[in-house]
Amino acid sequence: MKLGAFSVSLNVKDIHKSKEFYSKLGFEELGGDISQNWLILKNENCIIGLFQGMFDKNILTFNPGWNENAENIQSFTDVRDLQKQLKANGIKLTTEANEETEGPAYFTLEDPDGNQILIDQHR
Repeated sequence: MKLGAFSVSLNVKDIHKSKEFYSKLGFEELGGDISQNWLILKNENCIIGLFQGMFDKNILTFNPGWNENAENIQSFTDVRDLQKQLKANGIKLTTEANEETEGPAYFTLEDPDGNQILIDQHR
């Protein structure tokens, strides 16, 4: 099962303070828009997203179809196929992608400890 690029999406209280902190750890901007209260930061192969006021908890995020530089990869498993595989394996989803569509879509689930997981395909 190919889940795609991995990142941790952090729910932050002050995106400017968080950006300053993670910059001191060597993270650099990869994408996002701080004026919209979200940034994607990278340090080597480590990716974190900073999100202020967008969700309640930190989220483990996977992006099918992307590598760790947010570049398209040629071969990947579509988010709808991943969803079907997980459901067939008895995994309960908290939101589902419309399996009748193509292109960008997402679904969410939680692990046994309540950690949120987002499978988010942008292409």
